Order: sequence, then C-alpha cells, then structure tokens
Amino acid sequence: MHSPSSAPRPPAPADGGLRLLIVSASMGAGHDTVAGELARRAREQGHDAQVVDLLRLLPHGLGAGLRLFYQASVRHFPWVYAGLYRALLRPGPRYRPSGLPLARLAGGRLTDLADRTGADVVVPVFHLAAQLTGHLRARERLRVPSAVLVIDFAVHRQWLHPGNDLYLCLTDDAARDVARAIAVLVETTGPVVAPDFFAPAPGAAAWTRRFERHAPGHPPVVLSAGAWGAAYDLDGTARLLASEGFLPVVLCGRNERLRARLAGLPGALVPDWVTDMPGLLRAARVLVDNAAGQTAVQALACGLPVVGYRPLPGHGAEGVRRMAALGASEIATDSAGLLRALRRLSADGAHRDRRVARGRELFRGDALARVTAPAGTSAV
Repeated sequence: MHSPSSAPRPPAPADGGLRLLIVSASMGAGHDTVAGELARRAREQGHDAQVVDLLRLLPHGLGAGLRLFYQASVRHFPWVYAGLYRALLRPGPRYRPSGLPLARLAGGRLTDLADRTGADVVVPVFHLAAQLTGHLRARERLRVPSAVLVIDFAVHRQWLHPGNDLYLCLTDDAARDVARAIAVLVETTGPVVAPDFFAPAPGAAAWTRRFERHAPGHPPVVLSAGAWGAAYDLDGTARLLASEGFLPVVLCGRNERLRARLAGLPGALVPDWVTDMPGLLRAARVLVDNAAGQTAVQALACGLPVVGYRPLPGHGAEGVRRMAALGASEIATDSAGLLRALRRLSADGAHRDRRVARGRELFRGDALARVTAPAGTSAV
C-alpha cells in the first residue's frame, strides 16, 4: 500500500496563503474552465494553486483512451453513452458498478503530488477525482482535506463518496441530493464563472456589428455544441432558425470537420474558435444549449436567456431538465417549441426579464471562500 511521503512540506505562500491542488479532467473544456477560474481566484488572493489533470495521472495511457472513448460516444454513438449512464451513473436503489477501481489507479500519483506540493486542500472538480479523494481520505492515505466542487446541475452517483470532507454544489437541489446520499457537509455556492461574464463586455459591440453585416435585423441566437462540437442535427436546427428570421451563430468547438460542413450554410454564421465569449454572449439574444454545462452558466452570468434543446444523453439531458425545473432556462421538446421559446425570449419584456433574473440568482457565493475559510468556519 502506498504510504504518505515523509519529505518536508514546501514553505507556505506569503501572507498566510494556502496551497490548493485542484484535480480536473480534460473531458471537453468544462472541468478545466472551472479549475482554471478557481486557480486564478486563489492566486489573486495570495494562495498557491496548481491544477492537475486526473487523466494524466492514470497509467498506461488509460486516461487518453477514456477521453477518446467518451468523445467518440457523445459525437457519434450517443446511445452507447446513454447505456453507460444508466448502468454506472444514474441514481437508484439497485447496485451499480463504481468508477473507483479505475480512479484508484491514479491514487499513488495523486498522493505523491499532494505531498510534493505541500497541498493544504485537494479540490476535485471531476467526478472520478471525487471518487478517488474520498477513497484516499477514508483510508487516511490523503493527509489533507478534500473539498469537492460539483459543477453539474444533476449530481450523478460517481460524484459521491462519504470519505470527502466537503461538497460544494451549484444549487440547493443538487446539495439536497448529495446530503440524501452520503453523510457529509454540503453547501450551495453556485457556479464558478470568470468575472468577465458579469461585467460589460468591450467586445460585444464588434460582435453586434458583425451580426448586422451578416443578417440585418435578425435576432442572433447562439447554438452551442461544446468544446468537442457534439450535437444532434446542428445543421437542421441552424436551417430552421435561419428560415424563421433568426441568425443562427453556430459554435462548433474544436470540431473542424463540423465547422467545415456548416461554413457555407445559408443564413448562418459559423465563427472559428471563439476567444471572446463574454462579448459574443452579451451581443446575442438567446443561447440554445444541449448540456447545461459551462457555456450555459456563462450565458446566465451575462444575462442571456437559455433554451435547452436536443440535449446530449445521460447527465447532459438530466442537467438540462434540472436547470429548467429551477426556472433558470426553458426546454423545447420539438422544433415548434424551440421557435416559440426563441420568439418569447428574444423579445424585450417581462418574460425575458424573469428568466434573466432567475438565472442570475444561481450565483450565490464564492466556492473558493468556502475552501479557504479559516479553521472552525468550514470543514476544510
């Protein structure tokens, strides 16, 4: 069994700061986006923060294989991931296999890294990382607390391990699910989003001019397919919106094949990889989303209404439903419903204002403040 290192701990940061080890995963961009923002906040406040990719800690290329399998599933074989979600992730009374055996393969490397960096707290932002830290804490192989930051609206069972010290959730609904499943301290802090999404965006004016040049008078609607460009019939949705007087702004992520296929679509704007998301979202009228992930919460921070449509299977679909149940977004179950929702939300008025206000209510606290709170005021 791996035992904690006896090497001396590195010196603490100046001004009494803490050392955070944030465990992410390069599954799309969502986990890394949250990890990066948490690290930025920590460094700004005088703490030391390091981000590690759990997939890189797995031996024998298993992490890269897992990422490629998941990417292929959501892009090309969504029914495969839907089946895996039902078997491994969905809550329920019956026994389901755990991801822990896979995660444990990274245990020795993670504890070595925690000891070598002198981490004061480990912060998983990926579900298999939460399984691993809980396992290591329960067996006293990880000597410092673990504070799990759950970035999903729907908390599937692989996030849950009673060995962790603290869970920080997006919503009270998610926090109740965690508290019902395991005996652990749980708090609601809301999404972790960069401050640029809350402030006026200098780039919005340039996006507005671009929209007007492309389709004057057509309300711009962003269609998001995530960092991997995974979506069902994005072509058809873009054609529908263009034919009904909207300007579909199609985000294909890193999927260059999808971008090339859609580039000549009449009436649609298909930009390259967008580096100014605050400006784009501020200039748009509605976001059509399929995963309830980081693009969706960034839109809420910007005051951009969100419609869930044709969600990805598994936790994507669960998250879209949970987000809409909170009143933070709407769901369209067919093309007619999508058009009705877009017409309501793209027009100024009380309906749009209510959706925007409800979305912004999710941003309640600062997850970093709970992780770094003084002893006696937080579990960590």
